[in-house]
Amino acid sequence: MGEEPEKYINISIFFTFMYELYIANGRAEKRLHEYLKIRNDIEGKLDRLKIDPRRETGAHPLHGRLAGKWACWLGSDIRMIYSIDDENKKIIIEAVGPHKIY
Repeated sequence: MGEEPEKYINISIFFTFMYELYIANGRAEKRLHEYLKIRNDIEGKLDRLKIDPRRETGAHPLHGRLAGKWACWLGSDIRMIYSIDDENKKIIIEAVGPHKIY
């Protein structure tokens, strides 16, 4: 019998569809960096969000004055508000903080 061919998945195609994170303002950047220093799990959640910004980490669309934006849960009382630019594969982080940031 001959050798079986190697079985693998071409993941390079998968990664071309990932979104990139951008931070819209200094306040959001400062808050996010503060949380990243004290919470080890947030980086992994952001990585998952880059794969599917509409389904990961409890992502949900916002309504009312924030219509068109999305929010997700980064841990305990840490929320993130962001917009999604599908054409350029960007997630634009606009606010990070406790639930009252809504």
